[in-house]
Amino acid sequence: MRDPFVISGVTVKAGSIARVEIPVARLVTQTQVSLPVTVLHGRKDGPRLWLSAAIHGDELNGTEIIRRVLKRVRVENLKGTIVAAPVVNVFGFIDQSRYLPDRRDLNRSFPGSARGSLAARLAHLFITEVVEQCTHGIDLHTGSNNRTNMPQIRADLKDPETRRCAQAFSAPLMIRSKSIKGTLRGAACKRGIPIILYEAGEPLRFDPPSIRVGVAGVIRVMQEIKMLGSPKKQHECRSLEVTSTKWIRASRSGIVHLDVGLQDRVQKGQHIADMHDTFGDVVARIKSTVSGIVIGHTTNPLVNRGEAVVHVAETPVT
Repeated sequence: MRDPFVISGVTVKAGSIARVEIPVARLVTQTQVSLPVTVLHGRKDGPRLWLSAAIHGDELNGTEIIRRVLKRVRVENLKGTIVAAPVVNVFGFIDQSRYLPDRRDLNRSFPGSARGSLAARLAHLFITEVVEQCTHGIDLHTGSNNRTNMPQIRADLKDPETRRCAQAFSAPLMIRSKSIKGTLRGAACKRGIPIILYEAGEPLRFDPPSIRVGVAGVIRVMQEIKMLGSPKKQHECRSLEVTSTKWIRASRSGIVHLDVGLQDRVQKGQHIADMHDTFGDVVARIKSTVSGIVIGHTTNPLVNRGEAVVHVAETPVT
């Protein structure tokens, strides 16, 4: 029998499931705010995988992905341990906001500090209680600020174990992406922990296709790293790998009408949107500056000059 798993002072025996509320802080009313975590601690040794969602409090798809994954996994069949945190930024989640109450971005606050801002303290807590106890990580996100994304993995694909997990996830797109300072992904990479980031959908919405891709991808990663039994039919990676992406921005303000959608292929110089004034007249036409695939776009038709309109992954167009 394996040794128990201990998190925030709670002991989880092998072959059992525990729901743990890790104290974070108190509201001004003195109500305790806690970080909810579910631990599935298998009887047999194996990887320790964390699943995190809602680091940005308005990004909800990952919360639902984790719920569905946990319903599908039976602890008696699990090798290793799952540490699932469906809502990391509890404050933003309650407020339906990307940020914490002080407007800090939690995903620019890692690895954090036990004596810093609220964001720094929450980041530090998550690193020490969850990340540093795990061998692998999957961080689940959506588009932000009135944007939607096609399902995609972002990861340091130069690392062999990270690449293996990214390929197993098999999202439509796999982007070679350097980690950004202050992100959970950056903090995990510095600790030598393979982590992949899944982006899909838009904030404050459940997007069923993105959720289905996410659930299937997490399960495939768990099968690839031998936490679960292999599927009856071996799955081949179908992800398109890209190395660079570019946001196409508005040349002037107006009401945007897109002529392309997610996963559409575009050529350099192709017309992709029109900008109209309040009378309905075209005041500007937007053309793609690169060839590739549309992987994201604004969902707000009101656009100011310089704002991002369409996100293109640069690929040769066939």
